[in-house]
Amino acid sequence: MAFAVERFAEKGYHTTSVSEIVDGLGVGKGVFYWYFDSKEELFREILREAHNDLRRTQQQALAGETDPVRRIELGLRASMRWWEEHRDLNTLIRVAANEKSFLRALRRGEEIAIADVAKHIKEAMAAGLVPEGDPELLAHAMYGASARITRTFIQDREQPAEDVVDACVRFCLQGLLGARI
Repeated sequence: MAFAVERFAEKGYHTTSVSEIVDGLGVGKGVFYWYFDSKEELFREILREAHNDLRRTQQQALAGETDPVRRIELGLRASMRWWEEHRDLNTLIRVAANEKSFLRALRRGEEIAIADVAKHIKEAMAAGLVPEGDPELLAHAMYGASARITRTFIQDREQPAEDVVDACVRFCLQGLLGARI
């Protein structure tokens, strides 16, 4: 899968063939089709595994933290650093966003990420740390802002995450906390 990620990111989904993937790995097509029914299934599996790995990274970053606002911060920081380390996967997410056959898989990963953030926001509201509001709407706002900032500054402009993360976290938390930060 790692080789396929590199090929898809470098050459694009449509121009990368199964033959090219198996030739690059030095295996026959039978090995590929033992694991995947199609190139499309491989791509979906890459997306699914990327979302799972990102989520594991986030969960590890906030493990043991009791403050829900701090968990949101740690999750944002972990996410942006993960995307910096996985630039090829960010490229594939962009490909998926433009392909109808991948939108469902892409949206599923986004829905899980947003639900995770909304859970922490609800907890922060219940504790009186965050003004009352719609946790899902706020989670979408934070997700959208951080995704766009990551894509523009870390992916496209290739700025190190350490130069971008603090500004993004500050922006998101100020929006969430208002005057309390």
